[in-house]
Amino acid sequence: MLDHTPEPAASGLLDVGDGHALYWEIVGPDDGVPVVYLHGGPGGDASPGIRRWFDPERFRAVLVDQRGCGRSRPPAEQPDHDLSVQTTDHLIADLEAIRRHLGIDRWLVLGLSWGSTLALAYAQANPDAVRGLVLGLVTTTSEEEVAWITEGVGAIFPEAWDRLADHVPERLRDRPLVDAYGELLIDPDQAVVEAAAVEWCRWEDTHVSLAPGHTPNPRFEDPAFRVRFAKLVTHYWRHHAFRGARPLLAGAADLGDLPGILIHGRYDVSGPLRTAWELTKVWPGAELIVMEDGGHGGAELPQLCADALVRLAAATD
Repeated sequence: MLDHTPEPAASGLLDVGDGHALYWEIVGPDDGVPVVYLHGGPGGDASPGIRRWFDPERFRAVLVDQRGCGRSRPPAEQPDHDLSVQTTDHLIADLEAIRRHLGIDRWLVLGLSWGSTLALAYAQANPDAVRGLVLGLVTTTSEEEVAWITEGVGAIFPEAWDRLADHVPERLRDRPLVDAYGELLIDPDQAVVEAAAVEWCRWEDTHVSLAPGHTPNPRFEDPAFRVRFAKLVTHYWRHHAFRGARPLLAGAADLGDLPGILIHGRYDVSGPLRTAWELTKVWPGAELIVMEDGGHGGAELPQLCADALVRLAAATD
């Protein structure tokens, strides 16, 4: 881990079709081991602080803002943002477009939270492009996981869950909460959208709050970010990462001996440890590291991810 945030060696916007242009940046030398970082959310971004996770003498790190996120265009908070071209397959194709654009043959993939879902989907679709995977705060966005994070975890935070549920109007109360909020967040009335985003992000900040040292996410104070995050989260969650025919857990068996290091918190109630554990049972190349004091995050996560990348770079050289 670096003690400073380096500036990108290169950056740009890549036109990937469908009216979208993706922001990318590179940290590290041209002859470094290629690694791509996949941020969480959906709806987050590749924040500058992530640049510190990559040894600049070893890695050529590619940081990408996914469709509609961060510095990519157009932003998902726009009322006319076309969600029909927001699917996991589109995100996978975007990563391949960036890989080819940068002339990278194979790369390591680091994905956190939702980014671990995208990393698994990408590796299953393009195994020849992946040297190894580091997955932190592991999720597969399965139907069971989405039901837990939107309904089941209310058993731990009943006051917050009741507030989330009470915001849903009567006309949508026969729907699962994630579907109800998905509808509110594409309502033609922007006041409805903004109010739903406030409630959804308040819930998000609650169910991750068991991580040691948790503080409220300052990004949720930004109205544009709230709408972007809530709209994309509910969109991808209600469709279970668009992987209904063959969930990612089942597909992980196809990864075989492809090396993967999974890092997860024992106290992660947002995404319980079982998902990472089950992945190691069907994916021969996977190794699990448990942060015994970690939740959906933790102070040791950055260093563990940085060390895991160094190990995989050496093992796949």
